[in-house]
Amino acid sequence: MIGQLAALILLCTMSLIESAEDPHLISLAVVEVGGHFTYQCPVLEIEGKQLSLYKQSLGQMAQPVFNLILGKLTVTEPFLDTRFTATKNDTHYLFTIRNVRKEDEATYFCLTGWTYSLSFGFGIFLAVNDQRKSFYVKQIPKTKSVQPGDSVTLECSLISKNNESADHCPGEHNVSWFRSGSGESHPSILYTHSDEQTERSCVFSLSKTIHKSSDTGTYYCAVATCGQILFGEGTTVETNSELNPVVLVLGVLLACCVTVIAFLIFYGYRRTFCENCKGRRSEGSDLCISGFLNKESEKRTEKGERNAKRLYVLCC
Repeated sequence: MIGQLAALILLCTMSLIESAEDPHLISLAVVEVGGHFTYQCPVLEIEGKQLSLYKQSLGQMAQPVFNLILGKLTVTEPFLDTRFTATKNDTHYLFTIRNVRKEDEATYFCLTGWTYSLSFGFGIFLAVNDQRKSFYVKQIPKTKSVQPGDSVTLECSLISKNNESADHCPGEHNVSWFRSGSGESHPSILYTHSDEQTERSCVFSLSKTIHKSSDTGTYYCAVATCGQILFGEGTTVETNSELNPVVLVLGVLLACCVTVIAFLIFYGYRRTFCENCKGRRSEGSDLCISGFLNKESEKRTEKGERNAKRLYVLCC
C-alpha cells in the first residue's frame, strides 16, 4: 500500500513539474461580430490519449466544448448549436464558430494527455468587436513603415457612433496596448493607462522606437470602458531597409570598372583582328603579283619558243 501511494505521489509530482517547465502563452484573435473563428487542436499521435477543448469566459469557470475519448469525438450540449462545428483533418481537430457573437468572447485551449497526466496546449483569446454598440475603437494608421532606429506614433480613438466625435469619453476608462509580432504565439503588453481626470479625452497615442525587427508587428489598442472591452483593428508596423550610401557608391564604381574592362577587351580584340586582316591582305597581294609575273614570264617564254619554231619552219 505504501509503495502504491509513493508511486502515485511521484506521478503527480512529475506531472506538476512537466506543466511548470512547459508554459504555454496565450495568443490573440480579434473577430468582428458576425465573422468566423477557427481554433485548432493537434491530432493525437498515440492512441488512447484524451483530447478536450475548453472555453473559459472572463470571470467564469472553464467549460468543455468537445471531448475525444477512445477515438470518439463528442460535442457538449451548450455547443450543439449549428454555429459550432468540430471536424478533423490529417493534422488537427478544427473547432469553428460561425456568426460570432459577443458571448463567444473567451479563452479557448486544448487539454491532452492521459487520465493521470494532462497538459495544456496553446491557448487563444477570442476578442469580439461589436461595431453595433454606441462606441468603437479606431486606430490610425493601418500600416506604418519606418527605418530602424526611428520612432513611430500610433493613435487610438474611442469614437461615438452618434456624432462620430472623440471629444468626450463615456466615464472612466483604461487603455492598453498590445503587440503581436510575426512568428510569435502570444501578444505582449506594452503600455497600460488609466484616465481619472475630469477632462477626459478619447484620443490616445503611443510612441515607440523601432530598434530592430523584433519591434515590428501588429499593435492593438484595447479600451475598457462602461463594463466592456473594445479592441481596435490594429496597426501594422514594418521596417524598410535604407540603402547604404557606401554600398551605392561601391556599386556604381564596380559597374564603371566592369564597363571599362569590357571596352578595353573589345578594343584590344578588334585591334588584333584588324592587324591580322591587314597582314593576310598584304600576303595575298604579294602572292597575286608574283603569280601574275610568273604567268607573264611563262607566256613570254612560250611566245618566244613559238616564234623560234615558226622561224625554224620558214628557214627549212
